[in-house]
Amino acid sequence: MTPALCTLMADYNRWMNERLYDAAATLPEAALFEDRGAFFGSLFATLGHIVAADLIWLNRFVQLPALAELRGPLSALPAPTGLRDRLADSLPMLRERRVQNDALICDMVRRLEPVHFDEVVRYGNTAGARQAKRFGPLLQHFFNHQTHHRGQASTLLFQAGVDVGVTDLNALIPNEV
Repeated sequence: MTPALCTLMADYNRWMNERLYDAAATLPEAALFEDRGAFFGSLFATLGHIVAADLIWLNRFVQLPALAELRGPLSALPAPTGLRDRLADSLPMLRERRVQNDALICDMVRRLEPVHFDEVVRYGNTAGARQAKRFGPLLQHFFNHQTHHRGQASTLLFQAGVDVGVTDLNALIPNEV
């Protein structure tokens, strides 16, 4: 992990979330909540899981001294304790949470320096087990988790007749020619 790679991943995260929420907004409300047999059931629950997981991780990450200034803005947001916590009742409300998360994530990665990736984050996971892991690999997991579930969301959208279009990180990698 490098600060530049983290910035690229945060920008990709925001870009893809905007595309997913724009696509989801074209569906009737009932379609958002329809159980489609996915791991979290519906498209809405899948998008909600990503928001909840992001907030859980962000609350862990801000314990690092380099990210302490983000504690205030983060404290204004919900603090889920579970990966299925429902943080909104409508897509516009969930989108507002998503936008807030993405702004915090972008702010967070712009504060990072190479030395931060070796710091240890100590936390209890959602099952209560104590953990102590290096921040760099945890941050990589954080971005990978988002990509994984956005892939599920884009599949659910496609099954509902909505094509999100290009979803590849490669679309945001600058061309050096």
